[in-house]
Amino acid sequence: MSWNAWVMTLFPEMFPGSLDVSLTGRALENGLWGLETVDIRDFASDKHRSVDDTPFGGGPGMVLRADILGPAIDDTVAKAGADDLPLIYLSPRGKPFTQGRARELAAGPGAIFLCGRFEGIDERVLEARKIEEVSLGDFVMTGGELAAMALIDATVRLLPGVVGDPDSLADESFEAGLLEYPQYTRPQEWEGLGVPEALLSGNHGRIAGWRLEQSELLTKERRPDLWDQYLAATSRKPKPNKD
Repeated sequence: MSWNAWVMTLFPEMFPGSLDVSLTGRALENGLWGLETVDIRDFASDKHRSVDDTPFGGGPGMVLRADILGPAIDDTVAKAGADDLPLIYLSPRGKPFTQGRARELAAGPGAIFLCGRFEGIDERVLEARKIEEVSLGDFVMTGGELAAMALIDATVRLLPGVVGDPDSLADESFEAGLLEYPQYTRPQEWEGLGVPEALLSGNHGRIAGWRLEQSELLTKERRPDLWDQYLAATSRKPKPNKD
């Protein structure tokens, strides 16, 4: 059975979008994963297909209603045929999405992605349906659709058969707790700039050492939060026996 993404949205026409090209597109065409969209407006009960209302307590904007989203989620879970599928709401207040979470999702049967709009969704839906809130970063977008595409892309590329050379995934940023080292290719000289001599040495040990050093330098400089985690993790590893 392929990995499946169910996307609940007010704009199903946005999908598959960028997910229909390159590696994810070919994998979708080849049946390595599946994509289903759910139009939230299909669960509205009035002729205007209304799904939102003004927030209690006042304030600007509109909020997606619980009596619309609840049935929409229940119907999607039933159609997905798996009660244990992760329910993910794309939200700037959510827990940051990580490579580790992408690996967890890729190891399962799929996920349901709820894309919000306006001022968000009624809090009671999140509580009653035990929905996981996930964020791409400390910024706000007009809706959750592009964020859902990003999460799906990050997950699908980890599925077996999607990336041609699975070994290429091992050295990527975050896989070892570090940012990826710099990459170089032909020509050997460009605009007076050369390639680090270590990469031209043919010495695999020296190359590996240079790459690790560069990864550590980049991580320490650009992501001190990851660097602290890396130091803590490596300090816990048992030291090799010298006997």
